[in-house]
Amino acid sequence: MEIIIRDYTGSFAENKDVAKELREGKIIPANDSGEIITLNFTGIDSSTQSFIHALISEIFQINGEKCLDMFIFKNCNKAVKSLIGTVINYSLE
Repeated sequence: MEIIIRDYTGSFAENKDVAKELREGKIIPANDSGEIITLNFTGIDSSTQSFIHALISEIFQINGEKCLDMFIFKNCNKAVKSLIGTVINYSLE
């Protein structure tokens, strides 16, 4: 399953409620069914750490490192890639 983040956020991914809806409505069900989840950040100029946290942290906290094999983070710019790494590292501690 592929989620194009810009379709839900515009070019600045900041709304934690949108991230929560994506997590609960799409990411968790796809993960529970064993699907590979592609989070496509095409067109995202920037994001807040709280958006990324709301989007993926819970699933990594619950399922641990095995989730790394279930996610593809596509077309992330340097800033977004850094935020994703920070959130994943924090969530796995």
